[in-house]
Formats: sequence, C-alpha cells, structure tokens
Amino acid sequence: MKNNSRFGFVRVATARPEAKIGNCTFNAQSHLSEMTNAQKAGVDILLFPELSLTTYSPGVLFQQEALQQSALDALERVRVDGAKLFSGLVVVGCPIFLDSGLYNCAVLLQEGRYLGVVPKSFIPNYKEFTEKRWFAEAATARSTEVMLGNTMVPFGTDLLFRPHTPQQAFAQDALSRANAMRRKLAIGVEICEDLWGPIPPSSLQALLGATLLLNLSASNELIGKADYRRSLVLGQSARCIAAYAYACAAPLDETSTDTVLSGHCMIAENGSMIAESERFGDGERLLVADIDIDRLVNDRMRTNSFNDTLRHYGLKPACREVLFNLDPVFAPLRETFDAHMKRYIDAHPFVPSNPETLRARCEEIFNIQVAGLSKRLKHLNFPKVTIGVSGGLDSTHALSVLCKVYDKAGEPRSKIQAYTMPGFGTTRRTKGNAHKLMTALGVTIHEVDIRKLCLTEMQAVGHKPFGIDLKGHTVASLSKAFLTLPDDAQDVTFENVQARMRTLILMNAGFVIGTGDLSELALGWCTFNADHMSMYNPNASVPKTLVKFLVKWTAENQFTEPSEALVKATMLDIFATEISPELLPPSADGQIKQKTEDKVGPYELHDFTLYHLCRFGASPEKIVFLAKQAKFYVAYDEATIRKWLIVFLRRFFSQQFKRSTLPDGTKVGSISLSPRAEWLMPSDADPAIWLEWLEAQK
Repeated sequence: MKNNSRFGFVRVATARPEAKIGNCTFNAQSHLSEMTNAQKAGVDILLFPELSLTTYSPGVLFQQEALQQSALDALERVRVDGAKLFSGLVVVGCPIFLDSGLYNCAVLLQEGRYLGVVPKSFIPNYKEFTEKRWFAEAATARSTEVMLGNTMVPFGTDLLFRPHTPQQAFAQDALSRANAMRRKLAIGVEICEDLWGPIPPSSLQALLGATLLLNLSASNELIGKADYRRSLVLGQSARCIAAYAYACAAPLDETSTDTVLSGHCMIAENGSMIAESERFGDGERLLVADIDIDRLVNDRMRTNSFNDTLRHYGLKPACREVLFNLDPVFAPLRETFDAHMKRYIDAHPFVPSNPETLRARCEEIFNIQVAGLSKRLKHLNFPKVTIGVSGGLDSTHALSVLCKVYDKAGEPRSKIQAYTMPGFGTTRRTKGNAHKLMTALGVTIHEVDIRKLCLTEMQAVGHKPFGIDLKGHTVASLSKAFLTLPDDAQDVTFENVQARMRTLILMNAGFVIGTGDLSELALGWCTFNADHMSMYNPNASVPKTLVKFLVKWTAENQFTEPSEALVKATMLDIFATEISPELLPPSADGQIKQKTEDKVGPYELHDFTLYHLCRFGASPEKIVFLAKQAKFYVAYDEATIRKWLIVFLRRFFSQQFKRSTLPDGTKVGSISLSPRAEWLMPSDADPAIWLEWLEAQK
C-alpha cells in the first residue's frame, strides 16, 4: 500500500473489567486480563470505566489512606506488568490525591510510561450522587503535575494526546504514515458527568484539535436514561465532528445499594453509532471498533464554521500536548488470515439496510423532490411541461414526482405532456411499460418515433452507422440490417443522434423535466446537451442504487388506491427491468442487448466509489481497501474492484464538462455534483495521481 497502511483508521476498545468494590489488587488483575485480550484484538486505544481500579462505589472509603494507596499500587502494577501485555494506549480510572484534594482521574499510560492524568471537571452532588463528599473539582487543583511512582506526570484538563513514532523504529514510508496520523489524531478525555454539562470539556478539546474523545463513566440506570445517554454521546460526537468512546462500569461490578449500573458502552463517530454494548450483559467485556480519523478531519476541513466557534466567543484556550506511540500499520493489515475490520462497511451507503430506515429515506427524498419541483413550477405559473418516458427507472420516478406535484397544486395531470420516443434500441417491454404507465397516470401521451428523424439527420451529415452506407436505406431496411450486427458493435455518433433528437423534441414542446440521476452524472453516462440537459431535474442528486428503491417505494406507498393498481404493477415491472439506455439495436428476439453495467461497470461499485470519493475525499487505495471489506450483491475480487475503479476515475475526470453545465435540481442527500451546490471542479483536471497506484497494480 502506498503511504496509507492505516487509511486513517484507529482501533478503539472500551473494557468492562470484572471488579470487586474496593479490591484494587483483584481489579488490577482484571485490567491486565482485558489488556491481554485487547492486544490479541489489535487494539490501539483501550478505555476503562470511571474509577475502574477502585470501582465507583466505595463512598466514604475513598477517604481511607489504605484504599488510596492500594489504588496507586494497582496503578503501578498495571503500568509495569501491562507493558508486557499491551502495546497500545491505556486509560484507567483512579483516585489521586493532589493539592489537599482527592481527584477522580483518568490516567493514561503506555508501554510502562505514565503519559498524563486528567481530573474530572464537574462533580455531581445531587439526587443519588454524592461525589463532592469525596472528590474535588478539577478547577481547584493548583498543580500542573503529579508524582506517580518516581515520575512527574502532566496533570490537568488541558491535556491532548497525540501519536508519535520514533524515527529509528520504522522505515521512511512508515514514518510518513505515522506523521500523517499525528497531524490528524488527537485525544481528549473527560469523565462521566462532564458530558452532562452545558459546555462539556470535550467541546473545547475538539476545538483545540481532538478528533477522538474518551469518557470514563459509571452512569447508573433509570427509566429512559439509556436513550438520553445515547443521545448525548451521539450528539456530542456530531457537534464536535469527532469520535466519542464511552466506557461504563458493569452491573455486577458495582454496588446495588441504591443504584444499578448497566455497563452501557458506546463508540460513536460524527453522529453515527459504530458499536454499542448490550446493557446488563455479563458476556463480552470488550467492545472494539475502528474509527475513521480521516473522515472526521475531512468533514472538519469542509465545515469551515467549526473553527469559527473559538473566535466567535473570544475563546483563547491553550493545551499541552503529550505524545504516545502508535503503530503505523493498521491492525487488519497485520493479520494474515483474518484481515477484517471491527466496523461495518456498508456496500450500499446510499441505501439503508434496515427496511424501516429505507422506507423513511425514500419518503424524505420523495417529499424533497416534490417540494423543489413544486416551487419551480409554481414560480413559472405551471407552464406547459414535457417529460420523456422511456419505461426505465429514472424517467418513471421523475414522472411520479411530477404527477404528485400537479396533484398537490390541484392541477390536472392531463397538463403533463409525456413523450415516449422509440428509437432503434427500444424494446417491446420498455415501450409497453411506458405506455401503460402514462395511461394509468392519466397524463397526455405523445409517441414520436425518432428513427426516421435520426435517419434523415445521419444522412444529412454523412454518417455511416456501424459502417453501413445509408444511401437508399429506409427505417425498415436499416432496422433489418442491424439484426446482423455483432454483440460488441459500437457507434457513439449513432447513440448521440438519438439522444439529442429526443431532447430537441422535448424542448421544442415545452418546459422540460429532466430525469438523469447522480450516478450517470458521475460517470458522464449521458449525452452532452441531450439527456444531460433540461429546465429542472428532480433526480440530479439521487444515485442509481437508490432510484431503484425509490421506484419500488413510490409504487407501494404513493399509488395505493384500487384504481391505481396498474400504476403500481407497471412501476414494479420497471423496477425489475435491466438498466439500459436502449440506444443500440436490440437482439433478434427483441431483448435488450446494450446493458449499462456491462459497459461501464456495476452501479453498486460505482456508487460505493462515488460516496467515499466525494463525501470523504478517500484515496483510491482506501476505496479498494474498504470495498474488500464490504458485502456487495455480487462478490468482487480485488482485481475487479480496481478495474471498475479505474473506469470510474477516468470517466469522472474526463466528463466533468457535463457537470459544469447542469440544470437546476434540488440536493436531496449528502452529495451533489452541481457546481452551484457543491462540486466546483475544473473540467480539465488531471487524474494522474488518482490513477497512479491503481495502474501500478495491474
């Protein structure tokens, strides 16, 4: 891999060690056991719960010297013995006496070295919480260092922890990877109640550069509290554009005198839950997930208002940076036979796998499209509109949106001028479905056979389709001649003439509603100033993999009356039809011969690439790595993934000129290729650095 062995990933784990209240010797051994397990799992950063060495429950016993000293002895044992068991960064909970106060602390250590101590900022002393009877607030500490063992260790809430790799430890390419991670990964730490405050310490840590936030917790359970806690973790990770790991003590390890804990552990990333433990469980005690730091940094870079917060409020916080070692090679890449990630890689990022989420997603998109198109047509006093209906997915969905716009406005659907324009590649199935759909929807139907017009056009410019001299040919004789063409016959001009003729007819007849989708725009799989052009396109930011499900959802949810049974049945048949532009002649038996995915590649791979390239700026190497972890509808080997990625990149760069002149169309998701909404790219940009690694792998 070229300077990208980590691909921005860091493996984080929360641990719920077996514990006994106040028995620090036993608890230290449990920590060592979980550190052993974490090493086997390839973990980089291991987080234990709040006061994990003593447990959270000792109460007044925290003020006993015996417990305080035992906790320090246990901490020292974790430092010394743990160095032989675990190479990553460890964060444990321990009470520490300093400046006449006892502090509830997170202690960070690695490979036999204390790195820093972060005290709890906000000490709860209400309802069932009595922490202020034992612990002091972080703000009361006067010292910035504390003696642990024989070492003075940084102490305070202003500590950030960054990775560092000694130069002599790795080859130069590994150093490059490590230094890249150093610029991106920074760790901030807070403890339980800190997250509940109006301005959590992690908010300031994030503004100072922390991309991974850790929380040691001992949160008790109450009715509804788990949902609220989950929302806090998700919300804070989203507001901070950060990863947030939350480790909570388990129910069997703390007191049940007045409260019960559940061991609720979570790892979130920018508002999404990456991993979550079972509450009240006594099974797996290690929750492991791979965090994508590159994604977070990319989002912060794009969200320029993120850094404005410091300036807006006049904040000038400072931090002290502490360095720790991070292996420059990502754990899955070290594993020879079990190279998988501790993270779900969605093969279809635009299409939710959960049926209810998919239903809600389709409904939301449909409503956005209807709202956008309604505004545009109302602004123009509902002009005469035209739309091409091919019997394919895109035009079917655009027509259904258009019909709902007219229904909402109280306008008759008969005002919609729908055109089916059969050409040399049109099949009986698609033409039949186009007529069924238009009839069932009650729009005004126009059929214009474009073959004669195209024949005249090609004769006028002297074009010989597939080498056939058109002199003396009629539509019938030419169609017959096409039956003998080989399956791999290609003629771009022949295709373009048909595409532009259809657009000419539509634009001469009225205000054109476009139908092309986001995936086609990415690949440039459209003819310039033909099917790429319209007066408004509601599908412009909907990817192909999602259009299929939108058609199915619309059929099943928008056309439910008995009188609409034909609409539903036709749309479901279109949902099941092969994707094709139908610009090349069909086979002798009238079946589709020009299948889009045979030509440009599987849309599920292209949409996967589109998502990671445009949404997160992922490198080609990372896209291949992620695709190998994903479960597509079809199994692709690495060579196939690379092959179609090369096709995507070449087309994506060479076809930008089409996207630079896109018509209006509302953005419905996280990606738009409109130069007005998001994607402002030169039409002559050079793809060389994107293709370099891929070409070298051939």
